[in-house]
Amino acid sequence: MKFTVADLLDQLPAEGSIDTGTLEKIFRLSNRSEKDSLQLAITGLEKIGVISRAGDAAVQRSEDEGLIEARLRCSSKGFCFAIREDGGEDIYIRDHQLNHAWNGDRVLVRITREGGRRRSPEGGVQCILERQTTSLLAHLDQQDDRWVALPLDDRLLATIEVPEGTEETSALVEVKVDRYPVAQFPARGHVARPLPLDAGPAGDRDLLLTKANLHERPEAPRSSLKAPNAKKRHDLTAQPALLLRSWRAELAPDLPAVHVEPHDGGTRLWIHSPTLAERLSPGNALDLWLRDQAEAICLGDVWQPLLTRALIDASRFAVGEAQDAISVRLDCSADGELRDWSFCLSRIQPVACVDAEALQALAARKPKARTVPAVLKPIKDQIGQLETLLFCARSLQVDALRRGGIELDLPAPELESLGDLRAAWPDAGRHAWLPPLNPEDPQAILSLLLEAAARAWALHRQDLKLPGLELRPPEADASSLTDVAKTAVALELPLELDDEGSPAASELAEVFRDSPFRRVLDQQLRQALPDPLFTLARGEEAEESDAVEADAVEAAIAPWCCPTLQVADLINQQVIASLLLDGKDRPTVRHKDKVPLGDRGVGARIDWPLFTQSLTQKVHDWFSDRLVQRLNARRRQVTDLQRDVVAMMQARSCEALVGQEHSGVISGVQSYGFFVEIPPSMVEGLVHVSSLNDDWYKYRSRQNRLVGRRHRRRFQLGDTVTVRILKVDVLRNQIDLEVVPESLQPLPDDADV
Repeated sequence: MKFTVADLLDQLPAEGSIDTGTLEKIFRLSNRSEKDSLQLAITGLEKIGVISRAGDAAVQRSEDEGLIEARLRCSSKGFCFAIREDGGEDIYIRDHQLNHAWNGDRVLVRITREGGRRRSPEGGVQCILERQTTSLLAHLDQQDDRWVALPLDDRLLATIEVPEGTEETSALVEVKVDRYPVAQFPARGHVARPLPLDAGPAGDRDLLLTKANLHERPEAPRSSLKAPNAKKRHDLTAQPALLLRSWRAELAPDLPAVHVEPHDGGTRLWIHSPTLAERLSPGNALDLWLRDQAEAICLGDVWQPLLTRALIDASRFAVGEAQDAISVRLDCSADGELRDWSFCLSRIQPVACVDAEALQALAARKPKARTVPAVLKPIKDQIGQLETLLFCARSLQVDALRRGGIELDLPAPELESLGDLRAAWPDAGRHAWLPPLNPEDPQAILSLLLEAAARAWALHRQDLKLPGLELRPPEADASSLTDVAKTAVALELPLELDDEGSPAASELAEVFRDSPFRRVLDQQLRQALPDPLFTLARGEEAEESDAVEADAVEAAIAPWCCPTLQVADLINQQVIASLLLDGKDRPTVRHKDKVPLGDRGVGARIDWPLFTQSLTQKVHDWFSDRLVQRLNARRRQVTDLQRDVVAMMQARSCEALVGQEHSGVISGVQSYGFFVEIPPSMVEGLVHVSSLNDDWYKYRSRQNRLVGRRHRRRFQLGDTVTVRILKVDVLRNQIDLEVVPESLQPLPDDADV
């Protein structure tokens, strides 16, 4: 079928109806079979109350508040929850209510039983809007003279029949789903290709891309690029702008240029972003293709870029070469507070590129040294600007923590094979927490500067009532924070718990900062903090009717500086470009005085329509709830993929250590055993409780420890233990460990357990 249910619902207008013939043209349905599939879908959706007929040949939306849009999340043990798109309480779905939906599918759910104080509401899947899994990794198994594929992902609670005669002997294969299960008929598929486990780094990347369903990248459509507007640009080519880069791979995305100087007791910061928005026509084939790709993907020392080669070449910043940009000037106080800003179109010419080696040499250089290290000589004229840049970044970090930011110290593993994944991620809002500022990583500095620019646009967009994509800090689950707090209390940290509720995440992070158990506690806290997701700010009347609190607006960020890295930045940049190019800066052409549309607070001076009626409609058409859902779904995919890349590289590094003994720290305790983190790769392995055969161990969840009944020996979160590596499964990222008995010291009789 050429369309999903979600595609069909997207085409239905919010008000009024649409002709079925128009839908056939939109989906390019040419033959009778394809047109019949559309009628079948309409009939099915009509029966469950999602749509209704408007005459003989038209359909329209039906408002049924009982149907809730959600994404299905299952566990390997068979528990499934519908995660609501509106942020409401998760809905428990029993296996007989799944209606053949799989993990990750977007579904419509109807609640069948209301939740209680300690019980989630229950519901059933009424309709599958969009399938997440179209191909999967699987093992083949012969059952009763038929071949079936058993998914490697044990959250997919299904098996897939494959055609008779399948004789693939590979340990792992890619299976394409040809038919999803329906009624009494099981899912069917076919083996697309074998995937060997010993094909080296390239084979590992291919395997992980296939697992994430990101291995098939559609070819970009041909499209001519537009030339940026030359009339309204500010000539900033005389400004000594710098490029801050930690990534080294060939196709790593280009990042913004920056310039900073002391100003009024603080700093004046310029951020220049590659102007991709001016080179694209919003809504054309290439723009839609980029929206489907959503993000550039880092696979270590190899990238899957977001942009086409033509876009990369047209927008690249290079030292000594003039290039068009979209820029913002930020005035910051000595404490990192945003005082003023101004957006503009510009033309810049970077003077130097600053990498990690240069910052390391700058950090090692004595303050009053007269000699300049060799690595700093190419940028010796910019040393003063670099020092000001570090001052600006530190002040912005302080301001972020003052505003409730959470600082967690969780550096990337020290593995050369991780490549560009070892560097700080530069775009704003990737996580719900901040890493400590690393003055030797250019992108760690850049990330703080870009977060300030994203906050400035969020506030400016709100002032002018323009639509946009925003990231807001998510609410952490109170019970999860309470569990982390109880763990800290068990480790005798100075933290008091009361009946009024759990401590704030920022409070916990502050208590953990000086603790010897900081890393393991920071890991626990990170798991309690959900990653930020995109939300749609509609602007204009929608925001006037919504009571948007001032602190919520201040907390939002609207990323726009890295359009080479993620398409959300590009879409926000398209709004900025439209404002600066086509926004009306005076009521009529008869008025001589113009209003600078990029300046802070300009909204109070405008009492006329900012755009023409047709352009206003076009700008709002760039945004939709479906767009936000797609971006968030792709972000989850990419996040999971990059997490798997790190885990597989850690497991690969551990293969050569099988049989060796290593000292590690207990990073998690469960009833079935405990996890040990082994430096420097920080790989995590499991010591199963069955291997602790010197005693019978009881799990004490409140103290995060296992305690032996006879010897009273304990294994607690944060303890250092010596373990032997027994087995490594790189496919499932599982490391089996055992405690070295000789390393265990007997406990005194009066030991506190």
